[in-house]
Amino acid sequence: MTTSFHTLNYPFRKSGFVNTHKTLYKTRWNQGLALALSPVLLQTRKFPEYKKNSGLSTACSNSFLGLPNTIGIIGGQSVNSTVIFLKKLVQWSKNGESCPPFILCSDPVLNKELLLTERSSLPWLDSKNERTKLDPTSVVENLRSKRIYLENSGARCIVMPCHISHSWHNEISEGCSVPFLHMGECVAKELKEAKLKPLEAGSPLRIGVLSTNATLTAGFYQEKLKREGFEVVLPDKATMEHTVIPAIEAFNRKDIEGSQNLLRIALQILLVRAVNSVILASDDMRDLLPRDDPLLKKCIDPMDALAWSTIKWATSAEKGA
Repeated sequence: MTTSFHTLNYPFRKSGFVNTHKTLYKTRWNQGLALALSPVLLQTRKFPEYKKNSGLSTACSNSFLGLPNTIGIIGGQSVNSTVIFLKKLVQWSKNGESCPPFILCSDPVLNKELLLTERSSLPWLDSKNERTKLDPTSVVENLRSKRIYLENSGARCIVMPCHISHSWHNEISEGCSVPFLHMGECVAKELKEAKLKPLEAGSPLRIGVLSTNATLTAGFYQEKLKREGFEVVLPDKATMEHTVIPAIEAFNRKDIEGSQNLLRIALQILLVRAVNSVILASDDMRDLLPRDDPLLKKCIDPMDALAWSTIKWATSAEKGA
């Protein structure tokens, strides 16, 4: 494994990705991220495979970063989703003036496996005989290898800006020596701190969750919300079959207007059940509605909560150094 370490001066910063393919490493000049990106680039031409008791913990004994607020990021099911999280991290860090150092692992093979895992829960794929049954063990081991690599590369906190990956957060974080933020926990705590009032007198605080079958079945958002005292409202079977799943189908057909209309119906169905807010826990749904759509005022993006929690951790770690 070969590595290179670069620092560059304002106004440009080079953003790099740890990539498991020898020929797929890319860097890109990005003026949109140039204002505040950490001046650190980690490059590797080959990513070590994770094997139990393989000694990977010592394979990367030389830390690339020695700073106490270094963040390790495990990329999700799409590069676009990971980049969106990075933009939030950069732009919201001291109003874009300073971003904590970070190391990012982005693996196209893992991206595909995670995407297939989420899409495999959709019955319309099953009807076309395209459903792929994946052994989650290989996905979990892959994610664990990224976590261990980041730890031993100097990361002092780990985050995963990916909904489906949190299905195995407990397994991935097992044995982790640094804080490993959970997106469901971050959004639940943020809602708790907001001190919301029930919409109906005498009723508990209700939070809706809208996502794919795979994420809803995993149940981690429901678990974290209930732990904070919220009543969780999920779309019923009819709503999933007639609005949520067709909305995703329409989105994949590039029928954006049709997908938007179906998503609006799904949101309204949850809102009439007196929920204070709806968590949009899906990459497909996140940016579907236009920014001025009034329904978005009732929606929460868990990526926002994860980004803010990451920034709070980094700020606290820096001050405590």
